[in-house]
Amino acid sequence: MQIAQQIIFVLISAVAIWLFSKKVKEISRNIKLGRDEDLNDRPSQRWRNVLLLAFGQKKMFRNPLVAVLHFFVYAGFIIINIEVLEIILDGVLGTHRLFAKPLGALYLFLINSFEVLALLVLSACAIFLVRRNFIKLRRFVSKDLNGWPRSDANYILITEIVLMSLFLLMNASETLLINRSAGISGEGFIISKFLHPLLSGVSNHGLEVIERVCWWLHIVGIFAFLNYLPYSKHLHIILAFPNAYYARLEPMGKMENMESVQKEVLYAMQPELAPTGEQANPLKFGAKDVQDLSWKNLMDAYSCTECGRCSAACPANQTGKLLSPRKIMMATRDRLEAVGKNINANGEFKDDGKSLMHDYITTEELRACTTCNACVQECPVSISPLDIIVQLRRYLVMEESNSPQEWTAMFSNVENNFAPWKFSPDERDKWAEEMQSQ
Repeated sequence: MQIAQQIIFVLISAVAIWLFSKKVKEISRNIKLGRDEDLNDRPSQRWRNVLLLAFGQKKMFRNPLVAVLHFFVYAGFIIINIEVLEIILDGVLGTHRLFAKPLGALYLFLINSFEVLALLVLSACAIFLVRRNFIKLRRFVSKDLNGWPRSDANYILITEIVLMSLFLLMNASETLLINRSAGISGEGFIISKFLHPLLSGVSNHGLEVIERVCWWLHIVGIFAFLNYLPYSKHLHIILAFPNAYYARLEPMGKMENMESVQKEVLYAMQPELAPTGEQANPLKFGAKDVQDLSWKNLMDAYSCTECGRCSAACPANQTGKLLSPRKIMMATRDRLEAVGKNINANGEFKDDGKSLMHDYITTEELRACTTCNACVQECPVSISPLDIIVQLRRYLVMEESNSPQEWTAMFSNVENNFAPWKFSPDERDKWAEEMQSQ
């Protein structure tokens, strides 16, 4: 019987790890669909970002209460899962609490620590559930989250509550069974012992069943969570770290120069440098679809926590404009996933008649952006919705000649008068001279 359980456990583990690895490879391939971008400069500063933003959650502490609760969930869930190592080894080797004898008193300390963290995780998740579904903060009731995104957040919180409860119930049933065998009472781990009164009416055999069921549900639940992660906004648990490392280090107000424009200007001034033949194909200005964005933009999309802090800080969103930076990131991820499914089905990308521009993100959204960088400043995991917005808007204006009448007039003035105003350089010089003479 024990051997059969070991075989079943190994098979479940192998399938879970294989499925997770398969999805990770798919996500990695999708991210690499973006154009190349070198973000390997200043490694010391990048590692500092990882420590402060990813590990330290620096930006979260602008709201201390929420930051502490989130830290409980973040740290608690990660640390508690150290115990998963013991569970996996027990499942493979057919042992029970493999580390108990070698670690001795240290093992008791560790399990007690895990139980305290489990209670903190459970409590924080319960508070977050109430906060999302009953208090209904504005950024949590936005139409951006209608459908799957809203359900996704609740599923994760409920799953974590269930996993922590199973962990505590498993420990409680086992320690109560040990107490009965030894003829003592009140002994047990620091938190789970308070569950003993709830189990007092259960027979010894029943306690054994509860312990085994909780053990299996706990580990299978973790494997299920592992494979749910790549389909969820909680993928940021993994991607927040590389995303923080590869964050752009330039001042937020600095716009990226367009290499395509620079080359066009160079070729106009030095025609002999212009490429010929197949290389002479005109360069695309801006971005129309996810393949035109950089790989960092695509990693941003997968790293988005959907917390809505960017949209809450966006002045355009606050004044009722259609723009929501959170929705920009969600739409980019949705389109990237659609492109990935297209590649999976056809072996390569086949034109599906859709694009990120127009089909997922509208012109009205792009025009509403004031490029104030409020969304970039607020993001806890170093995402830049603005970078995507600017690239899409560049395509809209420079490739489709799609701009408001006011913009078109300004562009014409810049081209003809070298300034946004309709006055010629001579008239501006005359005005300046008149001002000086006064």
